[in-house]
Amino acid sequence: MNWTTVESRVAYSCEGFDIVNETVELPDGERTEFDYLREDETVVVLPFTPEGRVVVIDEWRHAVGRVNRGLPAGTVEADEETDPAVVRELAEETGYRPEEIEHMTTVEPANGFSDALFHYYVAHECEPAEEQDLDSDESITVTTTSFEELVEAAREDELRDGRSVLGVLYYLLVDGQT
Repeated sequence: MNWTTVESRVAYSCEGFDIVNETVELPDGERTEFDYLREDETVVVLPFTPEGRVVVIDEWRHAVGRVNRGLPAGTVEADEETDPAVVRELAEETGYRPEEIEHMTTVEPANGFSDALFHYYVAHECEPAEEQDLDSDESITVTTTSFEELVEAAREDELRDGRSVLGVLYYLLVDGQT
């Protein structure tokens, strides 16, 4: 079933991702082209305050032309482990710092056309600690909500960010709340 890569090149590159074009040989010996999106690993954080509220972000998402509610998330930088990336991304996007973090799961969200890898974490006892440190292309407002409201938003098709839906529902499945 394995494909063999005969040749590989970056067809397009920009800040955040590459489009890779490969010539591959299929198991029957036929050669064909395959393109995919290559990007760095990502951490997605479900952050709870000491009061049990969830820190969420409202962020402009230009590709879909609207503000989406979601969980803080961001890229794991080169030579960075995922645990420090969780703390850094949470602080950068929200200004909150966690007392404790716990890995929930790691998924390949779109492995038919991307090598993306999302590491999901739950963060506990998150407190405001500093100012946001947003990237130049980020427009983010921070608020809190109840976990139950996030689950209801997922049920009602109102929580549209796929990374966030998966994080909320995975936590619900494993923790059994609501």
